[in-house]
Amino acid sequence: MTVAPSTVVVIDDDPALREALGGLLRSIGLHVRLLSSVAEFLQSPQTSGPACLVLDVRLPGRSGLDFQSDLAAANVHLPIIFITGHGDIPMSVQAMKGGAIEFLTKPFRDQVLLDAVHLGLARDAARLEDAQAMTALRERYDALTPREREVMALVATGRLNKQIAGDLGVSEITVKVHRAQVMRKMKAASLPDLARMADKLKLTLESAQSR
Repeated sequence: MTVAPSTVVVIDDDPALREALGGLLRSIGLHVRLLSSVAEFLQSPQTSGPACLVLDVRLPGRSGLDFQSDLAAANVHLPIIFITGHGDIPMSVQAMKGGAIEFLTKPFRDQVLLDAVHLGLARDAARLEDAQAMTALRERYDALTPREREVMALVATGRLNKQIAGDLGVSEITVKVHRAQVMRKMKAASLPDLARMADKLKLTLESAQSR
């Protein structure tokens, strides 16, 4: 699986601070995009690789906290590091409850920001890898025949070949052939491995038969 380069998106309406943060992040080899508002972010091309937001709380138009809520409502899971010169406890509580990585009050130490950025990028990379793995798993499952899907659903519950043959009204030899094909096509190393795949797919006999 290949993952595109990481990007840190800084959204702050203070040009001097934007440039200072951009220089700091670039100094450790990170790709950076500097923006002045949420509107500018929404109009710009989205990143394909791991990303995190360094987001000012107070911005023209939509505030940073408003944008955090917008992203959550849209089921977009970008790690966010809030920065503010006017923070208070209710703001920080709201940000952290919303899943923010960190809530930093200006001025903050460079290393504290860098540590938070590294954590955010690592989390987003893991999320993207999980999403890629799930897409590949679904593609393998979609390549199964209808009968193989039924056999997979039953094998994953721990039923024996003889029991599956009775459930489906086929011979035990037929079940063994389908089971071997399922293991090969799903790239399952063992029955517990296949069961984990079925669990990730939320697979049941009823769902297998409805496809």
